[in-house]
Amino acid sequence: MLGLLLNAPRKAKRALSLFYDTTAIALALYASICLRLGTVWVDIGQKEMASLGITLIVSLVAFIKLGLYRAILRYMAHQALISVIIGVCISGTVLAASSFFIKASIPRSVPFIYIFTALFFVGTPRLLIRSTVSLISRARKDIEENIIIYGAGYSGYQLANSIQNTHYKVIAFVDDNPKLKGTLLRGLPVHKPRNLAKLIKLHQITKVFLALGSASRTCRSQIIKSLEPLGIGIQTIPPIQDILSGKAKIEDIKDVEIEDLLGRDPIKPEPRLLHACITGKSVMVTGAGGSIGSELCRQIIRQRPSKLILFEISEASLYQIELELSKHIVKLPHSVELIPLIGSVQNQRLITTIMQTFDVQTVYHAAAYKHVPIVEQNIIEGVRNNVFGTWYCAEAAIKANVESFVLISTDKAVRSTNIMGASKRFAELVLQGLAQRQHKTRFTMVRFGNVLGSSGSVVPLFRQQIKTGGPVTVTHPDIIRYFMTIPEAAELVIQAGAMGRGGDVFVLDMGEPVKIVELAKRMIHLSGLEIKDENHQEGDIEIEFSGLRPGEKLFEELLIGDNVSGTQHPRILRAEEKLLTWQEMEKLLTKLEVACLGLQCNDVKAVLLEAPTDFVSKEGFVDPVWISNEHPQTTKPVDYSDSKIAELRT
Repeated sequence: MLGLLLNAPRKAKRALSLFYDTTAIALALYASICLRLGTVWVDIGQKEMASLGITLIVSLVAFIKLGLYRAILRYMAHQALISVIIGVCISGTVLAASSFFIKASIPRSVPFIYIFTALFFVGTPRLLIRSTVSLISRARKDIEENIIIYGAGYSGYQLANSIQNTHYKVIAFVDDNPKLKGTLLRGLPVHKPRNLAKLIKLHQITKVFLALGSASRTCRSQIIKSLEPLGIGIQTIPPIQDILSGKAKIEDIKDVEIEDLLGRDPIKPEPRLLHACITGKSVMVTGAGGSIGSELCRQIIRQRPSKLILFEISEASLYQIELELSKHIVKLPHSVELIPLIGSVQNQRLITTIMQTFDVQTVYHAAAYKHVPIVEQNIIEGVRNNVFGTWYCAEAAIKANVESFVLISTDKAVRSTNIMGASKRFAELVLQGLAQRQHKTRFTMVRFGNVLGSSGSVVPLFRQQIKTGGPVTVTHPDIIRYFMTIPEAAELVIQAGAMGRGGDVFVLDMGEPVKIVELAKRMIHLSGLEIKDENHQEGDIEIEFSGLRPGEKLFEELLIGDNVSGTQHPRILRAEEKLLTWQEMEKLLTKLEVACLGLQCNDVKAVLLEAPTDFVSKEGFVDPVWISNEHPQTTKPVDYSDSKIAELRT
């Protein structure tokens, strides 16, 4: 019967509620008169019936206006109960007023008795239905998880409300605010953090939900670090600003983000620097569908460019970023012309035509092959894309009178031990040479480390490995890396690009380096699991060391030398490093082009070693094409004549 009622159409439920409330109000009035007169038989005259009719009509209208018939009984919260109380009070007031003006034979104390009887008749069935449904739904749950909410503020209260009809059961709240000690929230005690271990053991807690509102990332990191030794799953709700803006819901519980583990708070950007190269300008992003390129696009459209040209070699990536940006642009108070284009950065004629056609004023060059092992196995194409792709884009920018050209570089360009890093440093040298050759286009390079959540990042890999039961693979127990969020990196790139004078190399302050094995351990612990090793054979997840990959370093650096100076932004530094004249660079580019056209991996490597890249190579070749063709490792004299280059090009 209850199931039939709950599954009935909404209109039927509302009609039934109206019928019941009509009956309940009439019974409440009759019961009130009986209680006042001390008898169960009361004569009801025409005036009393008229008073009842007026009370009924006004009461039902009040209930409708208060939204009582929009509330779903099984999820009815305190707000609906307040509506019942207000509606009944209005009903009692109308009863008193109507009986007075009509001169009905209703004793003056009856309206007061009526309020309490009406509350009983109208409110009790609703509470009974809610409680019954709640008990049935809980009985149907296979497993009920006991959880604790860390944070007894508004976010904690809202979270507890949103999960009350799920399989989670909130046992208590925890908060480090001393003013909340001994208080109750939703009828549950608020404990100090030091009581957590005892509560977990006593109530068999399976998870702790973080509801920290607008707490800083540093604060969140400290709290998460304090929870790690408890060996319990930690999950969090979205930031309160995302909830208020509608980007997320309070019940969107998720695993702790790596940003919270790093504890690095972003610095408020300088609006003048964000606008300088974008607002009202035609902007082009190469590699627009990649991790950094796509985030640059997201931030660029917020700065009101006149046009945004999305240049990408991958059709799928271009489709995704265009679709996403198109949805965002519709919501913006300004219009942006979005131009998605497919092409390769190695096609100089195409790039030149695009830049001239759309009067491009600012270029963010994010297109690159960046995965170290992949480039080691594809040396020729990796160098062509990273070096010549950058050169051709830069030459196109000069021909098209582009004002600003910003290269997205990497910390792997510093004293590199791999082809990818050496090719990026070579690309920096190319732009520095071009900056000396001409002054129409301002070339700027921005160098930073790993970004969280990018393709190939260890964080999603670790998360997936933990989810499937492990093992978690780390290349070396001592390997360390710098990390930064993608939005912060893109924001700093835009600001650094605005500060360039021509040929500048900027490095971003990446904070403290992170030991990858410690990161893996923290992620395992925060998933509520134990590490399995020789001392803990009963653990859940094992950490395996797979060994350094070809060209991989134990640690990365951001500076080649010590000649570095600050800028107007505390997290952007200017590096003064060795460079070559354009004439010297042109000779090296000729050698590199001949080596690439001839598919000579050994000659490519020799040129990268000859250039002032500080490239150090102790690895043999792992390029499968080169190895399969059994090329000799010795270098023979190379013909760099124009006729030879022309022959190779054809």
